[in-house]
Amino acid sequence: MKALTIWQPWASLIMAGAKPYEFRRWKAYPSLVGQRIVIHAAARKIDREEASYLYNVLKHRNDCDELKACAAETCLFAEKALPVLGDAWFPYRKPLPLSCGLGTAILGDPRNGLEIAEEFGVARANDSDRDDHANWGWPLTDIELWDEPIPMSGKQGFWNWPEPSDFEL
Repeated sequence: MKALTIWQPWASLIMAGAKPYEFRRWKAYPSLVGQRIVIHAAARKIDREEASYLYNVLKHRNDCDELKACAAETCLFAEKALPVLGDAWFPYRKPLPLSCGLGTAILGDPRNGLEIAEEFGVARANDSDRDDHANWGWPLTDIELWDEPIPMSGKQGFWNWPEPSDFEL
């Protein structure tokens, strides 16, 4: 099974059902469309400033039109995202797992980022401060969260998740 390493809190947002698309600058490989992939949380430290910003935009999205538009651009489902983002930046909450597999999802047919933005009623779709990563939205559905995260080093791009038989006992 292929795995995809994703920075936190994005990996946990996918697993919570709050992030329906993984945005990338490139189209996913056609051979992986329709396949179940492992969602792997990267070892990279969480950008607490970004998580705090997103939390506040989503929390106060109904306070003004500007925040409502910013929230819509994220393409996140606010009610599902707020608990995860809270865990990502409030220091007293349980930290999000790093450098481990969280579960699996079915990778859908990539969609143009502008089409997704139109669907959300905004000019652009982007869930982070990296504008160049919103060219393609990869739908992730049929989420299966594992009972416990599985520690594992990740890699860039798609990589092979080890089979249980690959581990020496």
